[in-house]
Amino acid sequence: MTDTTSSATGTTRAAESLSRPPDRAADRPPTERGRTTIADGVVEKIAGMAAREVPGVHALGAGMSRTIGAVRDRVPGGRPSAGRGVKVEVGERQAAVDLDIVVEYGVAITEVAGDIRESVISAVERMTGLEVVEVNIAVDDVHLPDEDDDGGTRVA
Repeated sequence: MTDTTSSATGTTRAAESLSRPPDRAADRPPTERGRTTIADGVVEKIAGMAAREVPGVHALGAGMSRTIGAVRDRVPGGRPSAGRGVKVEVGERQAAVDLDIVVEYGVAITEVAGDIRESVISAVERMTGLEVVEVNIAVDDVHLPDEDDDGGTRVA
């Protein structure tokens, strides 16, 4: 009798699986047919480029990072790092961005910071589809008109 019950249950399960439509890839939209992961470095570069495009931003990176970067940029074959001065945390659907910046002397820092946030959020969300939950900005220095790009003072 036990065999008949399990046999009947097995038949019922088979009938249920036949009555449901098969899960075919062609029936799902392309956005649900795989997984996309975005590396932290990709978001760092996007955020760095977006921040550099804002008027009033002289450079990204804290003092030592800028000095090392300037030396690296002068080495033959060296390229400027788009992610210098940028740190990100990337999750499955969200990202947080931290920026270290140097502003030009005379600009309204709060306005530049607002413009940076707007530019970074727009670029990262548009290019990656991630929601940017915060953009933290640390202003590390002010670039004076009489300073050269290395942070030293020009000799007249």
